[in-house]
Amino acid sequence: MFSLSWEQPFYFYCLPLAVLPWLVQNTTKTVAWQGFIPLDVWSRYLHLMARLLISVTIVFLLLALADPYIPEQTIERTRQGAEFVLLVDRSRSMDDRFARRPLNTLPRKTDVKRSKREVAKDYLAEFVRRRDDDRFGYVFFSTKATEILNLSYNKQAILATINAGGLGKGISKTDIVQALDLAISMFEDQTYRGSRNILLISDGGQILTAEQKNMLKQRFQQMKINLYWIYLRSMRGMTLDPSDDDSMLWIDMPERKLHEFFKKLGTPYQVFEAGSLEEFSHAIDEIDKQQTQALIVDERIPKQYKHDIFLWLALFTLFPIVLSRLLTLWGATHHQKH
Repeated sequence: MFSLSWEQPFYFYCLPLAVLPWLVQNTTKTVAWQGFIPLDVWSRYLHLMARLLISVTIVFLLLALADPYIPEQTIERTRQGAEFVLLVDRSRSMDDRFARRPLNTLPRKTDVKRSKREVAKDYLAEFVRRRDDDRFGYVFFSTKATEILNLSYNKQAILATINAGGLGKGISKTDIVQALDLAISMFEDQTYRGSRNILLISDGGQILTAEQKNMLKQRFQQMKINLYWIYLRSMRGMTLDPSDDDSMLWIDMPERKLHEFFKKLGTPYQVFEAGSLEEFSHAIDEIDKQQTQALIVDERIPKQYKHDIFLWLALFTLFPIVLSRLLTLWGATHHQKH
């Protein structure tokens, strides 16, 4: 139920004006003796009804002048979607050109001229635009992790944050443990509304200690968070999962170690290896397709003015009065002609 408020309530002091129709007497005709007037019950009832309608019209007009409105409010609705914390790598390697060709190959016209961070910015912005009911937060990390935007429904703020994340230069080192811990903490003290996700965008990894692994496992499972990783390949040919064509140099790569740990988190985890724009696009499309569960959304309803309702009611009650006056005028004119 909504509560009606009033911007100019001092008009309520004028409500006694509604009794004016009951105080005014019609003195245009003087009758010496009322016995000459035939008894007309219907006329008496119509006269009382006319006064009542005029009083009600005055009340409705005064209520309209008082400027009624429903205050801004937030209500919960059920939609389809999810909650995401976008965890974006700000290391110096993210300044490298996306899908860079090996140095011993000839140039190709299809080479991407933008950096990994610029490509990630564009695809993340597209992802946010297509997710109407989702709540997004944003964290970037290098040596330290920084919460840029807490979980929010404000799409303009989210898109502005993503665009700002594509500016500047990166820092050489990264601390992904601190970054994941900060991203998880954004869900703390939050009502569970539906699917919770961390979307990691990074081109590197990190070897974790046993203590760090235990801490992250407990945190992910306790907060019921899904993990997605869009891995931006730095080496052509290397994959996160071992293959028969592996180089001996790839076996102990930090990215592979991190990937193996993520698979043992005990929480839903999926990785997408993006070495081209098509693979990055596919990753975004797949995540968008998967995250369509029921989600409780806080919907903000702006302030709504309601004076037009009272104006229409005043017009509705005034119409029979105007109509009766016109009929009276027509009857008097018609009688004089005859």
